[in-house]
Amino acid sequence: MMRYLVWLLRAFLFLLLLGFAVKNDQPVTLRYFFGYQTEASLVVVLLCFFSAGVLIGVLAMLPGILRQRRELAALRRELHLKNKLSEAVDMQHTSA
Repeated sequence: MMRYLVWLLRAFLFLLLLGFAVKNDQPVTLRYFFGYQTEASLVVVLLCFFSAGVLIGVLAMLPGILRQRRELAALRRELHLKNKLSEAVDMQHTSA
């Protein structure tokens, strides 16, 4: 049931964005430095800038995520070593 609801939401979102793209297909002129300019559809320009923003956001988050993954791996190794040491101590107490 939930799967169908998710697919219905995806279809609605797709149709909403498709309608936005169809209604905003006017050409826009982008002007750069030194007199360079280009013309593209408004939807294409918005999609490019949105994608660039997402990429910049992901790249900005990447160092923190990698640092946390390294720290988590170190903590897991430490926990594994402590569990092994604890098992060894338990084995010594039971054999004595």
